[in-house]
Amino acid sequence: MSARANKSSSDSGSHGSPRIANRKAHHDYHILEKIEVGIELAGSEVKSIRAGLVSLAEGFAEVVNGELFLHSVHIGEYKQAGPLGHIPVHPRKLLAHKREIQRLATKTAAKGFTLVPLAMYFVRGWVKVELGLATGKKAHDKRQDLKDRDAQRDMRRAMTRKTL
Repeated sequence: MSARANKSSSDSGSHGSPRIANRKAHHDYHILEKIEVGIELAGSEVKSIRAGLVSLAEGFAEVVNGELFLHSVHIGEYKQAGPLGHIPVHPRKLLAHKREIQRLATKTAAKGFTLVPLAMYFVRGWVKVELGLATGKKAHDKRQDLKDRDAQRDMRRAMTRKTL
């Protein structure tokens, strides 16, 4: 039996590495579709991601000349890398199949659609980015979402209370 077959299904190779989520994205956008892509990184960037030094809040992705790039994502400097480290904010190439990139390019060409990073995590040692095809929310949509969330929370509280 191979070593791969002996691995438990719960061991995804993450070794306790964090899943960095973009909580602001769900507040600011209606997420219509999700896609998982790879990302091209330097070694010190991977170490920083393992340490959780990432901010996805201002990030977005776009298709340029048939390639997918992630912009405005801050990956903090890895102190042990010294002067040979990486630049914290610069465009990073995302890795996806050509037909997926073409499909995303046609969808984002329509008015009001954008690609936002939803999460960054490790899968078997590789850094993955979850992108969401999204449209922006209006202020009244955000208020309605908050009201709905509060109502759900109140209903859960009422259901868990013991009645005598």
